[in-house]
Amino acid sequence: MNGTGLIGGSRRGEPGLLPDPRLGSPMPWVIAIVIALTVIAAASGLGLRNAAARASADLNGGVTVQIVTAAPTDRNHQADAALATLTRFPGVVEARRVAQDQLDTLLEPWLGTRPGDTIDDLPIPALIDVRLDTPATPERIGALLGAIARVAPAARVDGEAAWLTPVFHAIATLQWLAGGLIALLAMATIAAVVLAARNALAGHRETIEIVHMLGGTDAQIARVFQRTAAMEAAAGGIIGLFAGIVAIVALSRQFSALGSGMVGGAMLAWTDWVVIALIPAGGVGLAVLTARLTVLSALRRML
Repeated sequence: MNGTGLIGGSRRGEPGLLPDPRLGSPMPWVIAIVIALTVIAAASGLGLRNAAARASADLNGGVTVQIVTAAPTDRNHQADAALATLTRFPGVVEARRVAQDQLDTLLEPWLGTRPGDTIDDLPIPALIDVRLDTPATPERIGALLGAIARVAPAARVDGEAAWLTPVFHAIATLQWLAGGLIALLAMATIAAVVLAARNALAGHRETIEIVHMLGGTDAQIARVFQRTAAMEAAAGGIIGLFAGIVAIVALSRQFSALGSGMVGGAMLAWTDWVVIALIPAGGVGLAVLTARLTVLSALRRML
């Protein structure tokens, strides 16, 4: 008789070294929770990356020109002169003055005005939206300002991307937090598998000693634990992936209702979904590797 039957159970009904993997044990559910949280964290990080990339691409060549003066007649004159200069400036793809009614609509909620009220007497800057064929670097902005300063001395030129610099920094911080959360969840998976493997080893110590006396090797015993860890991790991974996707869909519907352009840019691409779908496979691989290393290390100390 060799140790194969004791290790894996060679006949129907013959007890093996470990109990068959089942959803009644805590391990699959622990893995499911970890995988679900990892899926949500990964989707959040990928969505934030997409939102930042789209916003940066949209605003990278954008410049806003403000004509800041209290006199409406002078403001309109300078705005028209600046617009004429900008349309002839090299590298300007588009220059468009923002209509006054659009400015009034934007400011009404902040100024507390009602429909029909006039806010023409307020010193609202005239705005010109400019699109460049290259990124709006400080040098390009300085050149634009120098070109229009002669005809519009009250002009201010700002790169649109600069307005969202704090937002981009916040997004980068949230991405790092998502990555840190994924690392912590991986450590939680390792800890759970280590505890489960050690408990199983302690509960089957006598059987393991018998297997060794019958010629069983550490590698054979470790494969049993690997197979059990793989099956339980796979079951938990499928459950966790499904739960995580349900949470992502629910959250995406809530955020899409906001109607924000930046939120719309956070939609996941098909490549992002491929990465998310591979998370359970990564969890299974991590569980198998952890179980093998834990068992081999424990067996070396045990015997």
